Amino acid sequence: MSLPASRRQFLKTASAGAALALTATSYAKIVGANERISLGLIGCGGRGYQAHMNGVHPHDTQQNVEFTAVSDPWKQRRERAAARAQEWYGRAARQFVSYRDIVALDDVDAVMIASPDHLHCLHLEAAIKAKKDAYVEKPLAMDMAALNRVFDLVKAGTQVVQMGTQVRSYATSAGCKKLFESGAIGKVSRIEQCRNSGKPYWYSWMERAEQLKAEDVDWKEFLGDRPLRPFDGKLLTGWYGYREFTDGPIANLGCHFIDLNNYVVGCKLPLSCVAQGGTFTWKDQGFTCPDHCEATWIYPEGFLVHYSTNFGNSSGSVQKIYGELGTIDLTDRKGPTYSAAGAIKPSTLPKADTPVEPVEIPDHFLDWLQCLRTRKTTNAPIEAGYHHSVPVIMGTRAMDTGKRQIFDPQQREIREG
Repeated sequence: MSLPASRRQFLKTASAGAALALTATSYAKIVGANERISLGLIGCGGRGYQAHMNGVHPHDTQQNVEFTAVSDPWKQRRERAAARAQEWYGRAARQFVSYRDIVALDDVDAVMIASPDHLHCLHLEAAIKAKKDAYVEKPLAMDMAALNRVFDLVKAGTQVVQMGTQVRSYATSAGCKKLFESGAIGKVSRIEQCRNSGKPYWYSWMERAEQLKAEDVDWKEFLGDRPLRPFDGKLLTGWYGYREFTDGPIANLGCHFIDLNNYVVGCKLPLSCVAQGGTFTWKDQGFTCPDHCEATWIYPEGFLVHYSTNFGNSSGSVQKIYGELGTIDLTDRKGPTYSAAGAIKPSTLPKADTPVEPVEIPDHFLDWLQCLRTRKTTNAPIEAGYHHSVPVIMGTRAMDTGKRQIFDPQQREIREG
């Protein structure tokens, strides 16, 4: 098939911006490499450097892709990512402080967005307006206005977008979907996840704040549209624990749960939500995200969905889909099982837990890379981002207000009710 205009332009002008970091000669090698796809990485922290770069690397030779540019407000982070590109490809990626410089490059075809939650929509909007394909981390949005705006922008264009809810691309998840669609467990009554730990996840991302230097960070670039305040190394590395930059476990962990439900069961958007939460265990560090929370949604298909987190005790984690003929147990995502457990009608399912037969599909990063060339819809397109964002925004509002939240699909808004 013919290449899209942005890809043709890349092949003609890929060496145009090489003076930023590399010689024109070295970049000309990329142009001549049989339609190599040039990737830009926006956000070089844990998700960008570890998940995104490591997720693409096993496929980069076969799919003929290369990280050619990286951006991050933190100097050491972007230098680390650029050095990895040097190790892998024999030339360092160009380094930038701002995402604006990445999306302005004519010779970058697609971007991978691994910035903090409050910047996801901003960065995706910029990429789409610049005609770049995109892979964007979850949750997609923290408010309905931004969610509706970026959804409409993507739908109006032709860019390939993949949401970073990678669990739906496990072979075991595809197997659960096939099993459910066969009618094996009958009508669903409840879907639940209890995702517990002895300590909130944001502690594991933190680095020693006193070792961070303000001169190494473009603080305004990190804050984005958030109010300016003095540099704070703890906030920079521990942003997962602050409500100003993320909505906490219901959004950050619950979106994976919601997305997997949508994929397996085929549901999309809930009718209503109630939720509660608070900080009951880890009170000493000044974080504003709750260490305990729970949310319950009602879906129009006629079942309850419940998510909870206990970061004061690691026992009791579970994830199950309950049906009238049996249960699918996804507590071990890499080894889910099914059985007649709890059936209220005569069931032909085995009484003992039986492994779900996996269905082989491309992993999440390979799926995106393949779709960059075929222009087909990804396994987690923008609709998946919309369908996980609405429920978690509802859950966050319900927790904050103590009031039931209703989603109006016609107006695309959430209201109390």
